[in-house]
Formats: sequence, structure tokens, C-alpha cells
Amino acid sequence: MVKKPLALLIAGLLILTGGTPLARAAAGTVAAAATQQIPELAYSRVILPNGLTVVVHEDHKAPVVAVSVWYHVGSSYEPKGKTGFAHLFEHLMFQGSENHKDEFFKPFELAGATDQNGTTWLDRTNYFETVPTSALDMALWMESDRMGHLLGAIGQAQLDEQRGVVQNEKRQGENQPYGRASELIQAEAFPANHPYHHDTIGSMADLNAASLGDVKQWFRDYYGAANTVVVLSGDITPAQAKEKMLKYFGDIAAGPQVPRPQPWVAPRDASTRGTMTDNVAQTRIYREWNVPGRGTTDENLLELAAAVLGGSKTSRLYQRLVYQDKLADDVSVDVEQHVLASLFQLQVDVKKGVDPAKVDAAIADEWQRFLKDGPTADELARVKTQTRASFVRGLENVNTQATILAEGQLYRNDPGAYLKDFNEFMAATPDRVRAVAGQWISTGDYTLTVVPGKVDATDAATAVGRAATPGAPAPALSAKGDYTTVKSNVDRSKGVPAISTFPDLSFPILQRGKLANGVEVVLAERHTVPAVQLQLLFDAGYAADQGRKLGTSSFSMAMLDEGSKTLDSVEIAKRKQRLGALIMAGCGLDYCNASLNALDDQLKPSLDLFADIVRNPAFREADISRLRGQWLAGIAQEKSQPTGIALRTLPPLLYGKGHAYAIPFTGSGTEASIKAMDAADMRQFMTDFIRPDNMRILVAGDTTLEQIIPQLNAAFGGWTAPASKLPLKNIGKVAPPAQVRVYLIDRPGAQQSLILAGSLAPSTEAPNNLEIQTMNGAFGGSFTSRLNMNLREGKHWAYGAFSFLSNAKGQRPFLLYAPVQTDKTAASVAEMLKEAKGVIGDKPLTAQEISKIKVGDVRSMPGGYQTTSAVMGALQGIALYNRPDDYVQTLKSRIEAQSDASVEAAAKEIINPRRLTWVIVGDLKTIEAPIRALKLGDVRVLDADGQPEAETAKAAK
Repeated sequence: MVKKPLALLIAGLLILTGGTPLARAAAGTVAAAATQQIPELAYSRVILPNGLTVVVHEDHKAPVVAVSVWYHVGSSYEPKGKTGFAHLFEHLMFQGSENHKDEFFKPFELAGATDQNGTTWLDRTNYFETVPTSALDMALWMESDRMGHLLGAIGQAQLDEQRGVVQNEKRQGENQPYGRASELIQAEAFPANHPYHHDTIGSMADLNAASLGDVKQWFRDYYGAANTVVVLSGDITPAQAKEKMLKYFGDIAAGPQVPRPQPWVAPRDASTRGTMTDNVAQTRIYREWNVPGRGTTDENLLELAAAVLGGSKTSRLYQRLVYQDKLADDVSVDVEQHVLASLFQLQVDVKKGVDPAKVDAAIADEWQRFLKDGPTADELARVKTQTRASFVRGLENVNTQATILAEGQLYRNDPGAYLKDFNEFMAATPDRVRAVAGQWISTGDYTLTVVPGKVDATDAATAVGRAATPGAPAPALSAKGDYTTVKSNVDRSKGVPAISTFPDLSFPILQRGKLANGVEVVLAERHTVPAVQLQLLFDAGYAADQGRKLGTSSFSMAMLDEGSKTLDSVEIAKRKQRLGALIMAGCGLDYCNASLNALDDQLKPSLDLFADIVRNPAFREADISRLRGQWLAGIAQEKSQPTGIALRTLPPLLYGKGHAYAIPFTGSGTEASIKAMDAADMRQFMTDFIRPDNMRILVAGDTTLEQIIPQLNAAFGGWTAPASKLPLKNIGKVAPPAQVRVYLIDRPGAQQSLILAGSLAPSTEAPNNLEIQTMNGAFGGSFTSRLNMNLREGKHWAYGAFSFLSNAKGQRPFLLYAPVQTDKTAASVAEMLKEAKGVIGDKPLTAQEISKIKVGDVRSMPGGYQTTSAVMGALQGIALYNRPDDYVQTLKSRIEAQSDASVEAAAKEIINPRRLTWVIVGDLKTIEAPIRALKLGDVRVLDADGQPEAETAKAAK
């Protein structure tokens, strides 16, 4: 289940569509004024005889097609006592079908599918994947087989398996800080008789009560062809699409009419409040108003109100609470869009030690000022520019294109519905935004304050929330069409269609140039959207913190857009908005970078601003103090989150004192180091590492070398290096530990334990890096890998279990990861050990397992490199790890050349169960004894700072 709140109308979807007719459905139309504002993306639409709606968009830039299947049913369709059912059924749809009785993902992994998943929300359930063009028949066969031929493949075993997986997904979400808040907010937002009263994942009791009969009836009621929209976007024509859709889907029954919930905003007439105690680092205030559903004029205008109130650093509430009054570390306002009603939501992280009542008073003051005066013309203009820029950048990804087409068709019977929204958005005036805000967000809010404290096991199971109220509209039956099926000539007894050919990857040839000061420029031309991406890449990173205060690299880079010598942080943020430019800076383990994503027509002023930010940071004390408070709050949040605790704790244990990588892998440093850091530390870091003789410039997008070099020369060609030498980083080799080590960290009352085990592997630059990656993919790096199939699909003790290899120039960590239900912690560790021992012992990787990863890696390349951002990622890898310019172009042959023996050798080189270091975060009173009983090795208890508990207690005295 994936929730996608949209902060700025449809900007987050980043997609455009237009229309031409295909068969029975009317075409979309595009207003001339709108096409001057945003590029057009044409669509065609046809309704098959059985009622299935097909929408097609042609995009031939890459040999891939996005297949997006949307069923018009979500959690709002669930009757009382059946909460969580829509989402549980989504999981069951991946269990196989009558003619493919195996994991749904397997054929797609072999075909090189990308962007594959399924999600459920209040109003819909969708399934999607992007496949090579030659694999489209396979994808349509698979989707149609589970739509039309599922019931015979679903039995009690499949239901019990996925019930367990979903329950662990629920535990995993609730085990996160603030993880229980959304359920309560939704229950308080809507009356008990409203379809939105309960959250999508449902209650444990209802999930336990789900029967096989319920499952099969749900399929019969809602998974008919007439309740479905299929979008095909990419390397396909409308004629091809119609022929293939009739072939694979035409014989599927329309299904019964569906009782469709009707819009019901159900606003409150009074303010209400609640409090929740949670295992969190700081108080958080949530506030929510019920507002009209998606696609309404009022909802569109409220998106603008949300952006102005709390959508960015320049917003009203961020300026007031973070900058002016210094009461909060973060503020956001957005609209969560749904069909029946939407949720207008405010979220504030209260600064530690601040009375929440003061925050409430400041919010009320700013809110009333906004309701009285509305936004300014400049505020609206900046938000509109950002939105248009997001549309332009989003044109590359075919899966995103399919999403917006599907949403328009499913919810509003118009694939081009985005255009109405966009036009309303761009035409909005301050007075209209003020008027709609006054109508919807002036009264009737619900406030939830989440405070730090011990979690009572009885406090959060199921939210009760708002009582039933009169006025609920009755559901309306969907239209009764004159639907018929078309006989299919597909012989499903032959199984999944074979794929005989696969398209080759087309990747730009890299071009090189130099600036006047000798700085190297690497360009990958890509003219798919009118935008250019740049990255200034520096040899630095978290490893450069060695000998400094931990977090110096990340904190210094985060300070770049907090102010230059001539511009303060707010003015920088406003200029970025007006230009529609994205400017960011940060670090990884071995590098720091600053990046710019600019529209073609704003490239020069964007470059000027970018250069000023990078070359002239001010490091003003007021900005440092503000960011320090936010940074410390972020560290506290990491230490309240299981994965954050583990990632802070494990690397120092793996690398040992004195190594540049022996740091929290979040890169955030420690409370002590951040408190002690000052402007002098940051300026010294900049002098040492952020300098032209330590920089390469990577460029990808809509430009040429002849165009970009003069522009870069103007911005960076006059930058001279300091006289000092570049510092060295100690990333020397570390010997493995003599024995297994186990560290436990207490998280009282936790529903799950986070298991993270690690050892050290060779550098990303190792000659056998591809073999290591292939081994990892088969062992734990893919959905059908051994680890995930054991703990998720086999035991259903986890929502997911995987292994990872973090890139590094020195020895990199090889990590085993599994969040598991508390009562299965020790058993899960035993299973992970069993898999690790087996793969280097009596159960080596098979030729089939190895081949699956190799062919998937090769065949996924066209989909994986369809965007400019992906091309930029490849450029960064080439620069960081000393790869040849034709690395991507020759990758296929090198992947295919791997022998099974070399992959098996990589497994024995990397996986050593006797040298693992385990960090397990969970409820100590429940997990400690069973873990010790495993007799893995020395077991020690640490605190959230990675210090032995005995030492912490001694220091406290």
C-alpha cells in the first residue's frame, strides 16, 4: 500500500495529456491557452465490448511500455467488519493465477520489468509495471490471467500467507515514530458511517476474520472488466494496443454493477482535539479539516492555499514558526486528495522544550491573517511557476504518464482531466483563494498532539473516532452497460508467452570538455524534455569528517542554500521558485555534490544563482543556529526510528575506531559534534574539499557541449583553487572480526524487531563487482530472492527481508535486513543464518537463480535509463568509481559474460556467517533470552547511541 499525498495540485504527478479518439469513447480536447503553458501529451481511448476502458499514449523515446491496471475499488468500499480487505486482496493478486501457479513477479524479473508494484488506497487498487516493448504480450497475458482466471489459484494457504504479510506490514508501519497517528486522524476526520472512517490497512481483528469465501466474493464483485481501466503508455500505437487488449482481455466478463460511494465531505461544525503518547523524539501537532474531493474547483484552490501556508521554506507558517518565533523545527501543509472528500492537513514538529500552546497561538495568528487577507500575487505566482516546472520535468517517465491518465479516467471519466485542474490552478487569483479558504478551513478542525513517552500497549490498537452522523448519501450503482465478451484465441494452457527478443539500450555517448580553469566537464545529451541537469561532484563525503566534528560535510553542504554573501536563505528560496529551478547540495559516503535542475528558458539566471550559492556561502550565525536546531531534532528522530538506530550503530562496529567509515551512515553526526560546530569548521571544510581542483562537472539533458561550456565558464571558469593541499581520507582495509558479535538495543513495547547484520565486502571498484551484485540479487536483493521468499512468502514473519551492498570506494558494508514480528525475532535470525550458510555450503546458487538476475539486469536497462535523472546517476557512477565512458554501453556484454562459478565464488568471498555483526532493535524483555539461547556469540546490550548500557548508567551517576 502506497499513499501519495499531493502537495501542489497535480504537480507531484508531473504529467501531461491531450487526446484523440479511438473507437467508442469521445476524445479529449486541449484548450489552446493551456497548450501554450505546458507541452501536450496526446492520448487515445477505447472501451472494449466487455466494458474495459483502455487509454493509450505513444512515447517512442525508449523501447518500453508502462502497463497500468486500475480497478475502481478501494478501502472505502469495505463493509463494516471487513476493514483492510481491499489491500489484503491486492496482495493475493500477486500469488499466481490459474494458468501461472507461481509468484507473479517471476516472469517480470526475467523480462527486466521496472517500476513494478501494486497499491491500494481509499478509492482504487492499481497494479503496474514497465516492460521492454517485446515483453508487452507477456505482461498483458499475466495481467489478464489474474483478472480473468484467479479463483482456482487462491486457496486457504495463499490467504493465510498474505494475511500474515499484511499484518506485518501493519506492524512495521505502526512501529515507526508517529506510525499510529494517521489511523486516529482518519477516524476523527470522518463519521463512523462514512466510507473513509477507517484506514486502508484495516484492523488486525478484521484481517484475522477474513475468510476464503470473502476473498472470492470480493473478486467476483469488483474485479470485472467494466470496473477496470488499463493504460498503456510508451512504445506502442493505438492500433497495436486495441488488438492486444482485445486478444488478452476481451473474453473477461464485465462483472456486476458496482455500488459506488458518493461524495460526502462531512465537515465538522466545531473544533476537536486529542492527544497520543508515542515513542517519538519530539512533540508533533497534526491539524486536519475536511474539504471537497479531488477535481473540484474548491479543492484545486485549496491546494494553492496549502502551498502558501506551509508548502515550502518561503511559506507563511514556516517563516513564522521556524524563522521568526523559533518554535518549530519543521512545518508542512498539504491536501490529501480523495474522491468523496479530501483532507487539508497541517503538521508541525515542535522544537524541544517549547510549550505546544505557544505553537498553537502562533498558528492561529497566521491562519487568521491568511483568512482575512489571502495570499499575495507574488506568493501565487511562485507556486504556479514551481508547478509548471514540475510538469515539464515529469514528461520522461512512462509509468508516471500512465498514472495521471488512469486517475483522470477512473475518477472523472476523462484522461485529460488534469488540464482542467491545471487551468484553474493557473487562473487562480488571491481573492478566489481567500474566499475558498474562508469557506473550508476557518472552522471544524481536528487537532492531534503526539507527545513523547512510554507507549501503553492498550493505547493504539484500533481508533474509535468520530460518531456516526445523519446525512450519509446512499451508494449509486455504476452504469449498466450492454456488455459482451469476445472469444479469445489465446491458448492459456501453454503458459506465459515466451519472449524471443529484447530491445537494446540506447545511451548517449559521453562528451568531454574543460573550463578555463581546467575543470573537467562531462556531458550526456538528452533532448526529451526542455531541461538541463548539472552536478558539481567533489571527492569528499562523510569520510571527509575524519579528524573533524562528525557531520561537518553534510551540515556544511546543507548550509549552502541558507545564504550567500548577498542573498539570505529566504530570498534564495524565492528565486528558486520564480525560476522553477531545483538546487540541492549534500553528501554520500565518498562524495559531496551540488546539483541544479533548470528549465531551458531559465538556464542562465538559474546558473547564476547556483554559482552564487556554491561559491559564496555566508555561514551566518543565525542560519547556523536555526539549522542546528533542526539537525539535532533530525538526529533525535533517527534514534527513535528502528532503522535509523541500526544504521547509526552498525558502521562504527564494522569498521572500528580510526576508520573514515566508522561513523553513523546517516551522515548526520552526533549531538555533541553538531552542538560544537561553528562557521569556522564549515569554512575550513569548504577550503579543504569544495574547490575547483577537486571538482568535476556532470551535465545531462537538453544542451550541447558548444552551448554549455561558455555558460559554465561564466559561472565557474574564474573559480581558483586555494593554495592548501587536498586532505587525504583514511579508507584503509579493515580485518574482519574474529567471531560473531550480537548487539541488542531496547525499544520497549515494539511490535517488531529490526534485524540488521553486516560484514565488509570489497570496494565497488573491485574487478568482480558485477559478480558480487549478481550474487546479492539472487541471495537477498530481489523480490524472489532467497531471503525474501523465506521470511516473507514462506514464513510471513516479515513484510520484506533483503540484503544490500552500499557503494563505497573502500570496503563496503554487506547488510542483511529484516523487520520481523517480535515473537519471531530469534527464529528469524536462525533462518537468515540458515540461508547464509546454505548459499556457501550445501545449497549454492543454482544456474537458474544466477541467470534470472543476469537477464533481468540486462533487460531492465531500457526502462532503467529512460529518464535524464537516471542518466545523471550513471555519469556519477562513472566519475566516482573510475569507470570507462562506455561503461553503460558495454554493460550488457559484461553482465552476460559472468560465469556461474565466478558468481558462486563471489558468494563465498562475501558471505561469512562466522564474521557477521548483528544489531537487533526490539523489545528487550521479549527478545533477549531467545537471542542468547541461539548461542551465536558474545551478546551485548547497547543504548540508542551505540554505547554499552552499563557504561551509560555509570556515566549518568
